[in-house]
Amino acid sequence: MFDVTKKSIQWGEETLTLETGKVARQADGSVIATLGETSVMANVTFAKEQKPGQDFFPLTVHYQEKYYAAGKVPGGFFKREARPTEKETLTARLIDRPIRPLFVDGFKNEVLVMCTVLSHDLVNDPDIVAMIAASAALTLSGAPFRGPIAGCRVGYTDGEYVLNPTVDDMQDLRLNPEQRLDLVVAGTKDAVMMVESEAYELSEAEMLGAVTFAHEQIQPVIDLIISLAEEAAKEPFEFTPPDYSALYEAVKAAGEEQMRAAFAITDKQERTAAVAAAREAIKAALTEEQLEDPNLGSAMKKLEAGILRGDVVKGGKRIDGRSTTDVRPIVAETGLLPRTHGSALFTRGETQALAVTTLGTGDDEQFVDALHGNFKSNFLLHYNFPPYSVGEVGRVGPPGRREVGHGKLAWRALQAVLPAPTDFPYTIRVVSEITESNGSSSMASVCGGSLSMMDAGVPLKAPVAGVAMGLILEEDGSYAVLTDILGDEDHLGDMDFKVAGTENGITSLQMDIKVAGITPEIMEKALAQAKDGRLHILNEMSKALSETAEFSIHAPRIETMQIPTDKIREVIGSGGKVIREIVETSGAKVDINDDGIIKIASPNAEAIQKAYDMIHSIVAEPEEGKIYTGKVVKIVDFGAFVNFFGKRDGLVHVSQIENRRLNHPSDVLKEGQEVKVKLLGFDDRGKVRLSMKCVDQETGEEIAPEKKEKKEESAE
Repeated sequence: MFDVTKKSIQWGEETLTLETGKVARQADGSVIATLGETSVMANVTFAKEQKPGQDFFPLTVHYQEKYYAAGKVPGGFFKREARPTEKETLTARLIDRPIRPLFVDGFKNEVLVMCTVLSHDLVNDPDIVAMIAASAALTLSGAPFRGPIAGCRVGYTDGEYVLNPTVDDMQDLRLNPEQRLDLVVAGTKDAVMMVESEAYELSEAEMLGAVTFAHEQIQPVIDLIISLAEEAAKEPFEFTPPDYSALYEAVKAAGEEQMRAAFAITDKQERTAAVAAAREAIKAALTEEQLEDPNLGSAMKKLEAGILRGDVVKGGKRIDGRSTTDVRPIVAETGLLPRTHGSALFTRGETQALAVTTLGTGDDEQFVDALHGNFKSNFLLHYNFPPYSVGEVGRVGPPGRREVGHGKLAWRALQAVLPAPTDFPYTIRVVSEITESNGSSSMASVCGGSLSMMDAGVPLKAPVAGVAMGLILEEDGSYAVLTDILGDEDHLGDMDFKVAGTENGITSLQMDIKVAGITPEIMEKALAQAKDGRLHILNEMSKALSETAEFSIHAPRIETMQIPTDKIREVIGSGGKVIREIVETSGAKVDINDDGIIKIASPNAEAIQKAYDMIHSIVAEPEEGKIYTGKVVKIVDFGAFVNFFGKRDGLVHVSQIENRRLNHPSDVLKEGQEVKVKLLGFDDRGKVRLSMKCVDQETGEEIAPEKKEKKEESAE
């Protein structure tokens, strides 16, 4: 009944298996990839005809994590997987980016790639497995896909690159100084197609070495997919790229001169209007048959790309007049918004980000329900890209894939310089509002986010800046690397290469390549040029923060204290009774975790101190020889019991009350009276021994031995 084909290799520490022929047999391509005990099913279907008038490539990639894969039931009310999580959205983008450029030019049939996590061993991250499964399913499907690709994850520990580190190794990297890199690379047999990373101030050489290492490690996986395809691939779909050379010549003849003049305008708004006018002029010169040709959009794009690319490579001059290495003018400002905890406006040319930082308490941490377990995050970065930022009218709704992806890129770039939670116990939320955009708004978010956190008084290890690089690679091998690319240069170029970092090294690298010809030499040049651009931007940013920003009066104050874990139960009390009493009495927020770290938050310093003292009295042990203020709670014939340390009582023997003989303790004491006592020590049974007579009851100071002798003499 089943025609099953299965291939396996030893890959790193685990066995990688690809299987097809048993499940989802009606899909054009279906593969279940298994690494260790993590399994992902990828199914590919594609339309056999192009929709009439379709002028773009409609590729859709979905990645779904099923909770049953880890033996879990989804949280929430409905107990069913709902809208995609951030991890699912980012992984779908991770798969989409390297495969999209590899479809044959001109193929515009609808393609759907669905990856479903079936099993998760909590060791091997399913995102890499999904990428491999999707590539294999596409290769088997017969679609005009110039793959296969493969991907892997790379860590960096003790100067050594690590292939596919475990999920635990990649969790909370900033709290693990030994692990300095989380890098995902995807590529074909001959070229790297995509890079995504979170790094901790690695040098350009270390990052390039990691990318090269990854490309070497994916070669056996590519060979495995080819081996599977040789036995199980379907017949290639008959597709011939459309020949629109005659249409292109007509478009070129009708408007090359006007289009070239439009691209010579440096102002974005004027240039956009001029390019639109040139397009309309071209259309006016074409026949009705040519206007109805579905390849008209491709012919227009080819003309625009030829003008923009040729001028840059040949003359080194870009459409806004800059050289290939120039960064646009930068203006950085902080402290714009009076009631926020921190704010910054970062403007680079026609790209602008308003970044706002809010400091919260432990209650504001984000709770993440993931396949590999539940965890909290105390650093959030949200990126918003409204239509007005590009002068357009559009629908406004929840964040899309692009906004989630750009926000995560900025999050990765800034994460490396955050202070340890024990040093700065705040939840930090940064929101980047893109108010203008003409290229690299994600890198503007990095710069603005860094400035706004510093304005809020967050003690960053170093400022972070980001720059977007581009590439124009011609067929003859000539190329130009562009610093700080514009939107048009991104759209019509061959590479989008974003690098963020401090003065000391790279904290994030993201690369998307549209052509399979990027050499290590080109990447090395791009990284070196990006470093120069980053250092220039950091210098401009430094002008906005000439002195250390003051902590906002509107932000909560948080103090931390560490208690022994065996005392946690005493602080919380039965049913939370004790901790509720502390909160109600002091007026401060109190948050305690399983490690015994307590965060006390309030805008009022007195409230924090009161909560601190109450907790300290519960968990601390009294010190022998120290003087305490207590209250008499019970009087007996042989002395008085005094509550002197939290709920701890001790006995002041009648002989230790005063330097004279008393008939009964009640001669000088009464219940509820406040007294000052010295802890003499503990008897053989651990009972507390206190003394009043060696403490001056007015000043609370210990009576010196000579004074004590004089008092005894006068008493006699």
